[in-house]
Amino acid sequence: MDSSTLQIFIAMAGYMLIVIGIGLAYAKRANKSSEDYFIGGRSLGPWVAAMSAEASDMSGWLLMGLPGVAYWCGIADAAWTAIGLAIGTYVNWLIVAKRLRKYSTVSGNAITIPEFFSNRYHEKNKIIMTLSAIFILVFFAVYASSCFVTCGKLFSTLFGYSYHSMLIAGAIFVVIYTFLGGFLAESVSDFMQAIVMVVALVTVLVTGTIHAGGLDAVLENARAIPGYLSLTNLATPVLDANGIQQVVNGAPVFGEPTPYGFLKIVSTMSWGLGYFGIPQVLLRFMAIRKVDELKKSRRIATVWVLISLFAAVAIGVMGRVLFPTETSLLTASGAESIFIALSKSLLPALLAGVVMAGILAATISSSDSYLLIASSAFAKNIYEKSPKAVNMFKKFTKMSDDDKSVMFVSRIALLVISILGVAIAWKEDSVIFDIVSFAWSGFGATFGPIMLFSLFWKRTTYQGAIAGMVSGAFMVFFWKLKLVPMGGAFAIYELLPAFIFSAIMIVVVSLLTKKPSAEITEEFEKAKAYTE
Repeated sequence: MDSSTLQIFIAMAGYMLIVIGIGLAYAKRANKSSEDYFIGGRSLGPWVAAMSAEASDMSGWLLMGLPGVAYWCGIADAAWTAIGLAIGTYVNWLIVAKRLRKYSTVSGNAITIPEFFSNRYHEKNKIIMTLSAIFILVFFAVYASSCFVTCGKLFSTLFGYSYHSMLIAGAIFVVIYTFLGGFLAESVSDFMQAIVMVVALVTVLVTGTIHAGGLDAVLENARAIPGYLSLTNLATPVLDANGIQQVVNGAPVFGEPTPYGFLKIVSTMSWGLGYFGIPQVLLRFMAIRKVDELKKSRRIATVWVLISLFAAVAIGVMGRVLFPTETSLLTASGAESIFIALSKSLLPALLAGVVMAGILAATISSSDSYLLIASSAFAKNIYEKSPKAVNMFKKFTKMSDDDKSVMFVSRIALLVISILGVAIAWKEDSVIFDIVSFAWSGFGATFGPIMLFSLFWKRTTYQGAIAGMVSGAFMVFFWKLKLVPMGGAFAIYELLPAFIFSAIMIVVVSLLTKKPSAEITEEFEKAKAYTE
């Protein structure tokens, strides 16, 4: 390990020690009860709620996936995704946050998303709760894998070790950290990590633009690539038989741009719809200490997202000037390392280590959220609701406290989900952006429509909720695996048609089934009028 690599390692190791320190600091409080472990006792302030929500949401794809897409094929795909996410962030904080915070408190003081849905419809047989928990387990295993891919790419690129060994090392670190401190430690560290992420993005963007000769030089280079700066076309790298972009006379080769039509634009912007069903963001709404503080959180979150998304897309464009033919960047998967290449090349080693800690920050802030929510979904909403399973486990482990057994089971589930995530991430040429987009669509279509209808339409029925949830999840898989390969009008982001299909099913089934009971509608009105 040479001197510069050692300095990068020291900076990143120092950062990791700080994160572990936060976990240790909150470990005692986190283990008081399952409510403290899973939702922090509803004690988040506006800054922590906002910044931790966005940091846990964006993950490593913000610093690797999104710049990689812009670097590889121009701004259209990346920019429309960013625009959709920015709008979705604002609208979600505006219309969902306050109502969910109130309703989750009124409806049995729910501390997980499945529990909220179950309480909302006063179900006795726990079908919604179980289905919700299962879908969370499935999609968060996929989501966690994207974070582990980020760890594998980051550490293997920096230190020269194999992708698979670094993948496992990153996963182990995240698991240990999440074991320690639970939701509150995760949220506080995510606040710090959100700051690290935005500082890293802005630092690399400004430094890189200066080295590239200024903004005019960056734009001039981008304009020379057919379709690169267009919002209605995609640049088309010309690939060889191995999927590597061809280089002729020291320049990367591009073909004729691919049209990016209106339907594609609308479906890409539908990334914003995903926010209505993303558990790690919704959980922050439920965990904030006061409803009145959500307005401040909304402003903080929106500003952070706008700065971060703009910087991420711009870094990809700027990277094409400085590293047009770098061998490691000449595949769609390799292009996602452009942020790392820029950091190592442009910054002093110690500062590069701090900046690249931003990638680690993004990865940790997301993966700990994914693992904690998924494991809590199993422990609180499947295990705890089965008295036989609880009694058997307590007898086997000689535990006398039900709440402690729930937390213990959640940690076992966390470990199993992590192993599954590593298995999904094992393929070395995995594209972070593609993995995240599928998991995002899964959550958005499965939980987004039912969350909106549950909060704002009191005529929604128990049967309608189940129909919407199942149909949304089904359509994500069906559209992605069966219809997208057909091309044409079907080659759009699966979230949009799946979200619409789920919403239609909720309305149709609710209107065809018996109206909710007076008890449920009274609780709906009580949640609307709730004040602390």
